[in-house]
Amino acid sequence: MKNVRQTAILSIIEQHDIETQEELAARLREMGIVVTQATVSRDIKELRLLKVLSATGSYKYATADKAEHGLSERFVRMFKDSVLSISYANNIIVIKTLAGSANVAAEAIDSMRLPEILGTMAGDNTVLVVARNEEEAAKTVDGFREMLK
Repeated sequence: MKNVRQTAILSIIEQHDIETQEELAARLREMGIVVTQATVSRDIKELRLLKVLSATGSYKYATADKAEHGLSERFVRMFKDSVLSISYANNIIVIKTLAGSANVAAEAIDSMRLPEILGTMAGDNTVLVVARNEEEAAKTVDGFREMLK
């Protein structure tokens, strides 16, 4: 029963913008699945559903991978809007940003989960990125510069 209910929940949020637990419970009841708000709440937690901004500007439930995709696009936009310059030496990449924007750029880079990047460190207007080696740093810089276009 639980698997059927949770599969139905995933189907519902894929097809509809569901804003509340009550709305989700109502949709489940329409499908003939009897639930309480507490059960829906537990299912949301177990399925690791998140509330994300929808295209209409309201919030809706989404799976983590769908939410992450939306975040990635937003981080890329923020990266593009904040980066002033990118350079590297050996395996160290230095990204200069607008004042106060380094954390945003670093979070954008971290959200990409690039395997060639070992880590980032942000100051106020500078991000330090450590790549696995000089070759990976060069490729990463090229990728970052391509994002800025």
